[in-house]
Order: sequence, then structure tokens, then C-alpha cells
Amino acid sequence: MTAELQFADSEDLEDMRTYVTRARSLDAEGAIRLQSHGMALAAYVGVLPGHGLMTTGAIIGLRVMALAKAADVDVIVSLASVAERLARYGSSALSVPPVTVRVGWAAMAPPRSGWEPVGELSVADLKTVAIQGIAEIAEGTPDRSGAATVAALRQNVWARDTPTTPPILSGAAFAAYTLGFLTQDRARVLAHGRWTRLSTETGHVLIL
Repeated sequence: MTAELQFADSEDLEDMRTYVTRARSLDAEGAIRLQSHGMALAAYVGVLPGHGLMTTGAIIGLRVMALAKAADVDVIVSLASVAERLARYGSSALSVPPVTVRVGWAAMAPPRSGWEPVGELSVADLKTVAIQGIAEIAEGTPDRSGAATVAALRQNVWARDTPTTPPILSGAAFAAYTLGFLTQDRARVLAHGRWTRLSTETGHVLIL
């Protein structure tokens, strides 16, 4: 397995650093799956965990970045360990953390091909859904609210369908917004079996 990932340039490494920082703002104790079998790195992060054995409703972020050197790696490591290494390195390389972790969402591998287009959504509409949902959760959870109360409200808000055509889970809009993927006017919606994908030029949100 590759011990070090060589990015195409320092800008790609900075993109990785920004992505990890955004993911940690959602879950400081979260994990990231680093997967590469060639000249591109797929970096998956969990945004919402889903429920049940099939993690139904899970929301996963995906950012793909170019590498300067082919790599063979597929590990799940803590976001904290990656952030620590990104802070340490000033070049265009990332040392792969040696300690792996286990997370439920990573057990479900999304398909790489065979996606069928479903439609397109306005990025402005997606931003509105995300911002309104964040505000609703903030208003509904006073400072002394317990973790269970906060989790229940988050689940309720982000499990709703968006008022768009086609509709998607509101949690996907939240993921795309907080991970910085809403950088253009339109986002594509694709489907493959039980999976749905929201895609922009910046990144993808996978919905189980």
C-alpha cells in the first residue's frame, strides 16, 4: 500500500486541507476514506450516519483530486490524523496515517459507473434549503439541549425531501453547502439502484 500521496501541486494539497477542515466542522471525531488505484484520489467523508443495518439515509461527501504519482491505497482513518499531517507538510505530499478506524457508512461502497441522470437543481435553491435547515436546528435546540434532542431534530430536518424537482434529501443540500461544493449555478442529480448522487464540478454528495 502507498505510504505517501503525492498531489499534482500545492493547490491540490490546499484543496484537501480545506475539505478536511470543513468535514471536521461537521464531526470533529469523524473519519475519511482515502481511496486510489491510479492517478486520482477519492476522499469520502461521512456527513450524516443514516440508520439501520443498511445505513439508510446516510449522506457521504466525495472529493476527487489529481495525484502526481500513481497510488494504491484504500484506508479509513480519522480526520484528525489527516489534519495533523496536512498541517505538518508544506509540500505537495500527504503521509497516509497508519492507524485505521471503522465507520458504518464506509461499509457501503457506492458504484463507480452506471449512473443515470435524473435532472438538475438550482444551486441557489440548495443553498436556501441548507441555510433554512441550519437555522431551524439552531432555533430548536437551546444551549442546554441534550445530545439526543439535537440528534433527533437534525434527523428530522435533514431527512425531509427538498421542495425541488427532482426532490432529494435535505441532508444532501446541507452536505453540499457545508463541504463547499455549491460553486456553480446548477447541480446534477443522478441515480443508481438505491443510491442517489448530487454532483457539481467541485464534489459529489452520495445518498443511501
